[in-house]
Amino acid sequence: MRRRNVVLGSLIVLSGLGFAWLSGTSNGRAAQFVIGGALVNLGYRMQDHLSSFDFDPHHEHGESLTPGDVWAEVQRQNRMAADVRSLFPRTPHHPLVAMVVCMDARLDTNELTGDTRKYYYVIRTAGSAIEDEEGDMLELAVANGVKLILLTTHSECAAERAAADPAQRQRYPALTRSVLERGRRLRELLARPFLAAKIQSGELLVKQLDIDTRTELLLPH
Repeated sequence: MRRRNVVLGSLIVLSGLGFAWLSGTSNGRAAQFVIGGALVNLGYRMQDHLSSFDFDPHHEHGESLTPGDVWAEVQRQNRMAADVRSLFPRTPHHPLVAMVVCMDARLDTNELTGDTRKYYYVIRTAGSAIEDEEGDMLELAVANGVKLILLTTHSECAAERAAADPAQRQRYPALTRSVLERGRRLRELLARPFLAAKIQSGELLVKQLDIDTRTELLLPH
């Protein structure tokens, strides 16, 4: 598995070098974007089998993790990630898109768009619910230059299942309320005078989308 990943990575890098001379063309830029995304995914694949870095250092011995073990692992991984960031700093860009996504761990916002570092604000909430705070944040984002708001839900959503189950509705009343009120909250968001004026003038577009959890394809709501 590791040898295959190394070979695949080498091929991707060589392909990237082959496309480098096209960097001034739209095809060349698109190729570099795709190759960069492939390298990111290759990195994830290389990490997938490393269970000791997946909050499970005692798995082989059948021991369970304590909350303290998990916290220690978070700190260790953060230090390593910060070291990588210091070696490969990222270029900041002002976001043009604000995206609301469920907090479900299966959804990777980088995979949804290819790269959320540059042009995306990402708001993750339970069940993609929008409360007053998220509404304020979205309005502030538009005031700061955002031109597109993506409001997403996704298949196999645990929050939606909880809201549809009588027993879980009693156990999670706040979550249930948020999920059941998403439509009303959306209407309230779109009725905000500032946002409504931006939409009317064509300066802002708001889209409702469903995410296929298995493929992370954005689909019409």
